[in-house]
Order: sequence, then structure tokens, then C-alpha cells
Amino acid sequence: MTDLPVQSASPAVTADPWEELRRLTSARIALGRAGTSLPTTAQLDFQFAHAQARDAVHLPFDHQSIRDQLTARERDNLLLHSAAEDRYTYLQRPDLGRRLSEESARQLDEYAAQHPGGCDLAVVIADGLSALAVQRHTEPFLGRLEEQALAESWTLSPVVLVQQGRVAVADEVAERLGARMVVILIGERPGLSSPDSLGLYFTYAPKVGLTDAARNCISNIRLEGLSYGMAAHRLMYLMREACRRQLSGVGLKDEAELNTLESSDTSHQTGNFLIDDRPS
Repeated sequence: MTDLPVQSASPAVTADPWEELRRLTSARIALGRAGTSLPTTAQLDFQFAHAQARDAVHLPFDHQSIRDQLTARERDNLLLHSAAEDRYTYLQRPDLGRRLSEESARQLDEYAAQHPGGCDLAVVIADGLSALAVQRHTEPFLGRLEEQALAESWTLSPVVLVQQGRVAVADEVAERLGARMVVILIGERPGLSSPDSLGLYFTYAPKVGLTDAARNCISNIRLEGLSYGMAAHRLMYLMREACRRQLSGVGLKDEAELNTLESSDTSHQTGNFLIDDRPS
């Protein structure tokens, strides 16, 4: 969201007493008022953000640019399609976006037959509800994730790109590949301040028919949100714990320790960080 100018510059606008807080957040707060309505600038900014969100939903998936980046890193990749034939069908029929098309399913089965033995981690990329997010953030995040996964000696599938894909399509991809774990990177539903937010969903022992209760989600991966490095750190923790406990989803909590300036010498502390319970 673009920064709004100070509304008090216009005598027709009544400033909001919380105006200073607007500098600390992209949320639409302290917008002021003009009579009983929003100021013109705030209204136009809202309409612009709404247009950005709509554009993100309908933006075509530029999968070729991602494949070119993967090829440059010598990463094998496959391009598949969900059972939703086009964007209109995808938006109207979420169930079709959760399964591969018959042709893609055959293509994946042929690959699996030629490469038996499965793998530890299948990596899936889907456009979801914001192809913009996938195109901006997938490659830099994926580089950090794969570097750490290879350091753990985990075997990786080729990167599987699914057009018109929903989260659950990753379960079918992983099951057909014989993968022990799967992570899907997908464009999240655009908000009025974040049309390019990338989300990821992780599942242990994936198979067709699982519900969201079997998955772990890490969201808001973007430059203004959760950094690529932090997201990869949290995902690696979940994968290690999933391998140890042989589960994912609601039974697996994200308790990754994050080193910060405040916690670097007090990592043993627990409790509510909002309450300073240190002895005086």
C-alpha cells in the first residue's frame, strides 16, 4: 500500500489523533475524515489496492520464467496442470484444482516409473490465488530451502509446477512420486495491502484425501512480511520434527527457536514476552 499523505494539510479533512501510528503499519488506520466520509486520497488508495488484488488473482502464471531460473540452477522440473481447465473453472470449482488432470497424472506416473525409489521431499509450486506472489518470491525462497535440505542429506524430487493448482494437489503429486514429505509454495489470497503474499504448506506422509488438519502452514512470505531465510528456518524445523515424530498438522507445532538481539542471551526464558517477569 502506498503511504498516504498527511491529511491535516487540507482544511476540509479532520485529522485522526492516531495519525502517527499509520507510519508503523500498512493497515488502514487513522485515515481521517472529510465530513462524514473518508478523505478522497484514502478512498482512491483503497480502490487502487482493490484493483491490485483483483489483478493478482487473474494474472496469468508465467511458469516459463520460473522454469528458466530452475534450469539455470540445474534443477530438474516438470510442468503439470490441475483438473481445472482454465482460470474461470479454477475459481468456480476448488475441487478440480486439488487434483491433477488425467494427462498430468499419466505424465507423473511415467516419470515415477523411470525414477523408482521415491524421495525424501517433493517440492511443488502452484499459482494459487496470486501468480504474482509465486513469480516474485518462489526462486529466492527455494534456493535457501534446498540448500538447507541438501545439508540434511535429504533427496529431492524435481520441482513440480502445477498450473491452476490448489494446496491439496501437492498430496497427489507426492503420493505418485513416492515422497516421504511434500511442501507446496502457492500464492495466497490477495489482501488490500499484500497482493503478492506467498504461502507454503507442508505435509508428512502425503496422500490423496488428507484434510488441512494434516498440514502445517507458513504464510506471508514476502519482502514486507516474513523473510525468505526465516521462513526456510521455520520449515526446516517442522520437517526435522515431522521425521522424528512421523506426523504433521495440528499435532506438530512450530516451536523453532529464533535468535534475536533480545533473546540471544536469554534463550532459556519462557512465558509471555509481553510481560517483563525478570527479577528486579
